[in-house]
Amino acid sequence: MPRYEYSRYLQGRYEVHGRDFVDAGLVSSQIKKSLKDKGIHEDIIRRIAIIAFEAEVNIISYATFGTISYYLLPDSIVFEAIDEGQGIDDIEQALEEGFSTADDSIREMGFGAGMGLSNIKKSSDVFEITSEIGRGTCVKSIIMLNGKE
Repeated sequence: MPRYEYSRYLQGRYEVHGRDFVDAGLVSSQIKKSLKDKGIHEDIIRRIAIIAFEAEVNIISYATFGTISYYLLPDSIVFEAIDEGQGIDDIEQALEEGFSTADDSIREMGFGAGMGLSNIKKSSDVFEITSEIGRGTCVKSIIMLNGKE
């Protein structure tokens, strides 16, 4: 895949605040609308909406602050979620469906089922995650517009 100067292709950058469950889903809705307005295929929009929603809820649930950005490149959409939070101790375990470190208050609101990261990974053509304890996590997802990696 060619390397791009991503900033040239920036379509949206959103701030997400930890524990702001009232606005959960707002960023993913805005991204979905923006992509629809640009004529992106419905299947691609659905995948990006899943990725954006899951990343947004993870930031709200586990971080103090984060940003969500997406870039519309000629051949792909690149999505990045970067947070300032506790970080993930065991990434492989966190990727297991059903594994969650959500507290009771998060679960009572219907979040924290342990599907977020695995849903992001399944919806991505390319998936990368890095995390540093006490600093935060970066999730990068790429969806190819032509359906091929």
